[in-house]
Amino acid sequence: MRVKKRHAKIIELVKNNDVETQEELTLLLHKSGFVVTQATVSRDIRELKLTKIPAGEGRQKYSIHISEEEQIVRRLIRVFREGVTGIDFAGNMVVIKTLEGLAMAVAASVDAMGYTEVVGSIAGDDVVICIVKSQEIAESLMNKLNGILNGR
Repeated sequence: MRVKKRHAKIIELVKNNDVETQEELTLLLHKSGFVVTQATVSRDIRELKLTKIPAGEGRQKYSIHISEEEQIVRRLIRVFREGVTGIDFAGNMVVIKTLEGLAMAVAASVDAMGYTEVVGSIAGDDVVICIVKSQEIAESLMNKLNGILNGR
């Protein structure tokens, strides 16, 4: 339990501070009430897969490693959020309105999100139609997509 709390604190510290060294992270943990050695911090850095990234002016700082899969998911969500102007459903279809010319990109992002309830989708210039098996499923999918659109 202490390890999980410490890991959570390390993630918070790394996100909110430009932590350049293990010594600096150890000091920040001490200030936060965690009694740790540099060896413990070193092990935590390995377990959390923290990496060093450029911090400007030739300096580096620790950062949370984001997997390639997570980066792809974030990109898909960004394409969806930036391209969609509205979502509704009619019968067994979910209708996704997009900015002009972005329907294909939004359809690809919806397809890549892997919703098994989508039987198929069709994209025009500014609209995507996702076909599902029933009106109830269409309403449920619309709610899920609206959740993504609204950051939930």
